[in-house]
Amino acid sequence: MLASIKQKFRNWAFSRTAETGTVMLTQRRIFIIPTKQGFTLCFVLLLMLLGDINYNLSLGYVLTFLLTMMAVMSMLHAFRNLAHLEIRAGRADAVFSGETAQFILHFNNRSKLFRYQLCLLKTGDSFWASGAPSICFDVPAQQDCEVAFPLPTTQRGWLQTGRLTLYTEFPLGLFYCWSYLHFDTRCLVYPKPFSDAPLPAVHAPDGTGKRNVAGDEDFAGLRNYVPGDALPRIAWKVFARGQGLQVKQFSTPVGEELWLDIADAPDRNEEEKLARMARWVLDAEAQGLRYGLRLPDGDLPSGSGTGQRDECLRRIALFNLPHP
Repeated sequence: MLASIKQKFRNWAFSRTAETGTVMLTQRRIFIIPTKQGFTLCFVLLLMLLGDINYNLSLGYVLTFLLTMMAVMSMLHAFRNLAHLEIRAGRADAVFSGETAQFILHFNNRSKLFRYQLCLLKTGDSFWASGAPSICFDVPAQQDCEVAFPLPTTQRGWLQTGRLTLYTEFPLGLFYCWSYLHFDTRCLVYPKPFSDAPLPAVHAPDGTGKRNVAGDEDFAGLRNYVPGDALPRIAWKVFARGQGLQVKQFSTPVGEELWLDIADAPDRNEEEKLARMARWVLDAEAQGLRYGLRLPDGDLPSGSGTGQRDECLRRIALFNLPHP
């Protein structure tokens, strides 16, 4: 019964669609309820009031109303701790499956109030935040605070933050004040690569792949002068600095591209094939090869560098998955 009530309340309180841009916590978005300690205090105050009435204790009335006023002021400060905060979602870098994704959230506090003991957690089964995994932080007055919210990853594809709860029990822990957040932000999760998977045989007659060898195109460094070297190749500026005769070296990429083809993966399971290909991409990039990607849904032309690596991993991560 209680779980059904909580679910109906969440469905009513949450926005039906994910939000974009900056969200401001107005009074319509903030909810507050006594904590277990708050309910206990209410019960104790009620017993104290009954005792004061029964025995006509003047000082008892003073103490009872003083504690009641303290509880009311605690509720007001809990509300003010969240009110008018501005929140926007930041970037989330891609990770490999099994790692922890870090979703960046920016909290902008324009007021002169220091916001204490704010906590974020993934909306779960517990109505109160106690016992649920969360991160807590403070937001200084008139400053912007960047918070990284961690989420574990278990499979490849897009990972969304889903519904988050921002809450506080400041200052006395008597009231649980919270608001719901649901941003349209996601993180790309690559398949977890195999720890060791040899690169496939290169699709080239010489079997070398696209490597740099001696040539005339790209500058590759300096070496000591050897009698017989051409004078135009001597680095005269280096010689003028007193560093001796040095000769410029150049390189030229030769050979054919390395094609990373899913058909070359010997695994029977599709996920294992993709994990092997993720390892191939990382190893090919580490070895400085030019490589392309071949999947049933299309080919990626050969290239090298971090851009080529990231695009290959992105295609592998999203292969055969429905569009979000």
